[in-house]
Amino acid sequence: MRNRKPAVLFFDVNETLLDLKEVRQSVARALNGVDEVVSLWFETLLHYSLVATETDEFHDFGEIAAASLVMLANTRNIDLNMEKARNVLKPILSAQPYPEVSNALKLFRDVGFKLVAITNSSRKSMEAQLENAGIANFFDKKLSVEDIGLYKPHRHVYRWGARQMATAPENCLFIAAHGWDVAGAISAGMQTAFISRPGQQLYPLASSPTYLVSDLKLLAESLLSYSS
Repeated sequence: MRNRKPAVLFFDVNETLLDLKEVRQSVARALNGVDEVVSLWFETLLHYSLVATETDEFHDFGEIAAASLVMLANTRNIDLNMEKARNVLKPILSAQPYPEVSNALKLFRDVGFKLVAITNSSRKSMEAQLENAGIANFFDKKLSVEDIGLYKPHRHVYRWGARQMATAPENCLFIAAHGWDVAGAISAGMQTAFISRPGQQLYPLASSPTYLVSDLKLLAESLLSYSS
């Protein structure tokens, strides 16, 4: 059965469009070179962003990231305060796109799709990231959850995003490299595409995504038939 043509493509930013290898390396160095703890840091960051959502105590995502890093450092008797943690995380602002991203975004635009970036990062951080990555001009709209005070994967975030584009969730395709993010968009009624970047997995208890591909070039090829 042919999938419904989406009106708008929503893109997660970090690890979907941008390769965070530099910030991961920086975090690993701060934690005495323990690479496997980097994933634990990111999981802790997500955990406490959900705490912020559920307790109505919204904090900047970058601040939660720094606080999470301080927490992990403390459990390992590593001297790290908030100021040092913020410096450790600075490479995220200069993260570069995965190799196929720019060409794929151009192709999406050329065939008539509306493109939206939607991220848990602050608006200031998002704008800096997209500009530094050279892909800011591809997007019709850039959305930060700080404007709604809830973090993804709360379903209201995705529905809010659809409203910003004056369309229904079912007319949107949400694209991410995180199983938790895709699960949230599915719960909001969006079509979804999971980009299986290295180390990323779908959540087995969630419904299957509309598309499952290894990169944006392959997703573009799947969507090109809608332009004919």
